[in-house]
Amino acid sequence: MKQTLTWLAMLFVTLVVTQAQQGGWLPADDTTAKFILDAEEQWDEAACTHNKSPETVLADDFLGTAPDGTAYTKAEEVEDAQNTSTSAHQCHQINPRVRLFGQQVAMVYGRAFSVRKGKDGREAPRCIVFTDTWLKREGKWQVIAAQDAQIPCTE
Repeated sequence: MKQTLTWLAMLFVTLVVTQAQQGGWLPADDTTAKFILDAEEQWDEAACTHNKSPETVLADDFLGTAPDGTAYTKAEEVEDAQNTSTSAHQCHQINPRVRLFGQQVAMVYGRAFSVRKGKDGREAPRCIVFTDTWLKREGKWQVIAAQDAQIPCTE
């Protein structure tokens, strides 16, 4: 009997761990998904509105990869969001989705659109595919990593 209970307990733990590692897509009305998607949208809009969302959305040890392959830190992202000379407009996200892994890690996959001024001074649409990694530390969700890739705009 004791061996059977031990075996069942081990099986249960294995199933729980396996399920957590596989992750699952969260419905948009899930509390965690709502919080993360709202924060993602605010961060995306920072390029247009110069809001201060990167200060709270990004973890202090955040590291992102820009479309050109360069790495950027939280401090650089906060500074960029406040820089009115790099203003964008029409900032919005397209179909972001949240995938939760366990209770402390989430990935957000989506696309972002904006119109920005290029180095030549002309405005042009900019379309990005992004993957953001969220971590819940001490009860607080923040982005710890981001990967952005520029793609041709189809809108």
